[in-house]
Amino acid sequence: MHFDSLSAREWKDPRTTRPHVLPIYATTSFDFDDIEHSMRVFGNQEAAHTYSRYGNPSVDATAAKIAAMETFDSDIEAMAIMTNSGMAAIDLLIGGLLKSGDKLLTQHTLYGGTTELLTKIVTRNGIQIVMADLSETSVIDDHLQNDPSIRLVYFETPANPTLSCIDISAVTEIVQKHNRWTAIDNTFATPFLQQPFKHGVDFIIHSTTKYLNGHGTGMAGVVLGKDIQLMKDQVWPHMKLTGCNCSPFEAWLVYQGLKTLPLRMHKHCTNALFLAYKLSEHPKISYVNYPGLETHANYAIARKQMSAFGGMMSFELKGDITDAISAMNKFKLCSLAPTLGDVDT
Repeated sequence: MHFDSLSAREWKDPRTTRPHVLPIYATTSFDFDDIEHSMRVFGNQEAAHTYSRYGNPSVDATAAKIAAMETFDSDIEAMAIMTNSGMAAIDLLIGGLLKSGDKLLTQHTLYGGTTELLTKIVTRNGIQIVMADLSETSVIDDHLQNDPSIRLVYFETPANPTLSCIDISAVTEIVQKHNRWTAIDNTFATPFLQQPFKHGVDFIIHSTTKYLNGHGTGMAGVVLGKDIQLMKDQVWPHMKLTGCNCSPFEAWLVYQGLKTLPLRMHKHCTNALFLAYKLSEHPKISYVNYPGLETHANYAIARKQMSAFGGMMSFELKGDITDAISAMNKFKLCSLAPTLGDVDT
């Protein structure tokens, strides 16, 4: 062998024992044993990793762990597909399920980026967005009864940034009656506090960039579905062909964050509840949006479907925009950063 060839050649993996921590499989592709092996794999006769856009051990292990968390202590099975951001996860689910002429029913109080995605991008594909008050099941029922083009009902609970909560079981009961799909963004709650599959939801989305990673070190997202065949037949091909897959490194960062999720969420919740009470007593604050306060409009709903009330809140100051800016600039512990879910505030 020429020295140049030796230098370039991939060397034999010397591993003899199993690694204690999941490795980062920083490889774009995977070698076959022989050409017949590749023919069996690409002929769907044998499962194997082939190309990291299709699947990667670091990504797949992380996705499987998130699926186990969302179905914990139940007989529900789910498949998870990781993406390169939470926004990509939303786009992947909609693109995998809906086609031109279909409609999506959602709420008014959504994360602003989601609203922009729906109204500025998704509508270009001929999918119409219908917004309504999803806290009223009669409203949902009327929409589904009168419009068979609505195929998917998408919602957040708690919602960003009002922390309004929707009764998940009540929504899914209505939607299932009409044989449509439901999808929920569970980013704020995480599977530690809320497991929507147990309340009848069909699909769950997370921006894993937030609480699941927990340290602000990487962007990723995930789509989970109970209909595993549908996930394989429609959602996974959409991910594979659009290239919105998660990178092995970003998935590995989420994987590490998952280990401390219960500890972090418990502290997030206790801190938020304490702060919510303190803020609600402050003379310069008119209202605190936190579902753990009995004064919150959806306190009873949150208590029914969440094990605790989460680490997110918002509040309204007495005064005008100048007072708000002044208050923000006086914060000492809060970082002025456009994200959430890190260990700092």
